[in-house]
Amino acid sequence: MKILNVGSLNIDRVYAVDHFVLGGETISARNMEVFPGGKGLNQSIALARAGATVAHAGAIGEDGLFLKELLKNNNVDVNSLLVKEGATGHAIIQVNPDGKNCIVILGGTNISLTEEEVDKFLEGYEANDILLLQNEVNLTPYMMHKAHELGMKIAYNASPINENVFANPLDYVDIFLINENEGASLANKEGDFEEILEELVKKYPNAEIVLTLGEKGVLYAYQNIREKVNACLVDAIDTTAAGDTFCGYFLACKAKGLSIKEAIHYATHASACAVMKKGAAPSIPTWDEMKAFEEKEKN
Repeated sequence: MKILNVGSLNIDRVYAVDHFVLGGETISARNMEVFPGGKGLNQSIALARAGATVAHAGAIGEDGLFLKELLKNNNVDVNSLLVKEGATGHAIIQVNPDGKNCIVILGGTNISLTEEEVDKFLEGYEANDILLLQNEVNLTPYMMHKAHELGMKIAYNASPINENVFANPLDYVDIFLINENEGASLANKEGDFEEILEELVKKYPNAEIVLTLGEKGVLYAYQNIREKVNACLVDAIDTTAAGDTFCGYFLACKAKGLSIKEAIHYATHASACAVMKKGAAPSIPTWDEMKAFEEKEKN
């Protein structure tokens, strides 16, 4: 089983602030650091560090060549990563003293893909291979249609949630990887998380639903199967890559043939490791680091 991630690559500029800036307000940051990021890049690194075989497709500018090297150094196949004219996508991230973040993203080369390039990305993939998508690149509806025609499994991290998500043929999605806000939007329902989960099962009866709830844990549903796994409670420093780490680890565990409960367990522990470090990609643990944390949690 091969995994192709057509996803974003960003240069993250992270500002430590006392509080998130308000409309009309000017504040001073305590410091600024630059990290590699982008949901696509983070998830590819999480997949690779969890032991999966993954190829990353997408586009960067000349200013983002270090992102390509980072992927290569993490054993991600970058043969389908294009270098184009223009600026690499970037993110401006505010992180408050509680470790919470808010993010402004510029798409840059992430939203420059053409249908011909996508067709090339998908060459060599077949039934039951996995296409992983997020909502930070263009042409995701086209990619879903093409992957569906090939019989690939489509895993969709509907993030960031906005109107573009609903332009996709969501009935083609095999695995939804979503947080509570994304789940509520997709279900068009507020309130109890278990009720939101059941609404999503009704809307997408052929899809696995993985609903992450932060410190409240994870809910999973597929047809008549239900699972609930508690979160690992840790002191968070930076939550930027928590969701991306979970997505990568969950899919890697599925590709290894592990049970759903095991996949969620390991993905949850990996996410807990990630929030205890600064940055996005640099905070994603290796499998050995995740297992060491798991052992420590047992004692």
